[in-house]
Amino acid sequence: MAAGRRSFLRAAALLVGGGAVGAAALSRVLEAQAGQPAIKQMVVYKDPNCGCCKAWIEHVRKAGFVVDVKDTSDMDSVKTSMGLPAGLASCHTAKVGSYLVEGHVPADLIVKLLKDKPATARGLAVPGMPVGSPGMEMGDRKDPFDVLLFDKAGKTSVYAKR
Repeated sequence: MAAGRRSFLRAAALLVGGGAVGAAALSRVLEAQAGQPAIKQMVVYKDPNCGCCKAWIEHVRKAGFVVDVKDTSDMDSVKTSMGLPAGLASCHTAKVGSYLVEGHVPADLIVKLLKDKPATARGLAVPGMPVGSPGMEMGDRKDPFDVLLFDKAGKTSVYAKR
């Protein structure tokens, strides 16, 4: 039996018998085999009444993310406690791995961030709520927007234009 298959079966056995520990082991094996994260877990903080946040969560779920939703009416405290730089705020804040994702960031760019792992990056942000961004669809209308990469000091650069 090939070594990769043995590792996979060992991790699968841990998953059945070990709950979360097993899931993490299986994820590491699958990630190593595929060269990218196999199970992409994300925690999203949002206002309980926000419809566009719910639509964005569905967008990232369709891209393969496992999402834990935390409803809160005090999003300012969440953003402050996580160290989101001033001026980057949108309606929801997510944590995926060691990164923050602020606002309506397209899922493919989150996957790219997780794969590339830029050394100084703290996260990605789409400030405001641009029409046509994931979760903000309004028919055929699509306003251009930038996805910003930010570091711990709050310095930003354009990660992608959409």
